[in-house]
Amino acid sequence: MAIKDWPESERPRERLLAQGAAALSDAELLAIFLRVGVTGRSALDLATELLSEFGSITGLFAAPLDEFAKIKGLGQAKYVQLMAVHELAKRALHEEIKRDTVLNSPDKVRDYLRLRLGPLQHEVFMALFLDAQNRLVSSEELFRGTLTQTSVYPREVVKRALANNAAAVVFAHNHPSGIAEPSRADEMLTQALKSALQLVDVRVLDHLVVAQSGVTSFAERGLL
Repeated sequence: MAIKDWPESERPRERLLAQGAAALSDAELLAIFLRVGVTGRSALDLATELLSEFGSITGLFAAPLDEFAKIKGLGQAKYVQLMAVHELAKRALHEEIKRDTVLNSPDKVRDYLRLRLGPLQHEVFMALFLDAQNRLVSSEELFRGTLTQTSVYPREVVKRALANNAAAVVFAHNHPSGIAEPSRADEMLTQALKSALQLVDVRVLDHLVVAQSGVTSFAERGLL
């Protein structure tokens, strides 16, 4: 049955207007984005199939065009729209983080990093450079590696911290494996970076490991 034939109180669009976007499921929000389904299948059916195929919203954002377009009723135009929505969400969160201190908006920082790093199929190491009030000065991708490892050079990190006149930094990297669990190598790298940055009076506030399954904080684990 097409969504337009549902009782009005059950339609995703009407529910969003009445209850707010947070009241809707991932599939319902995605159905609103898709707008229409295909013959014999509603937009909600199509949205449910997409989430099943790619595992999650994050997995959907990470999908390459050729895999996305295998779903009947979808193609390049809808893929471009989806990528635009993803980029707008990242930019909106980045703006919110810049308006506040990073320590006052940890959930927004995590959401931003999950959007930026979670979908990637290669490992990326980045830094959020902060001023003396812990406000975001710049977020930069510093190193990029393979699916399993990346080379991070403390000297280059120190140079970027000085170039940004940073007083503190939050590091983040992703685990394309999908498991947000720090490795022993991650711990050793963090300590090496912390020691190098102490020489120029830059504090390391946290190191976040990002995966589709979640975000793990070194600070919360007592690893700093």
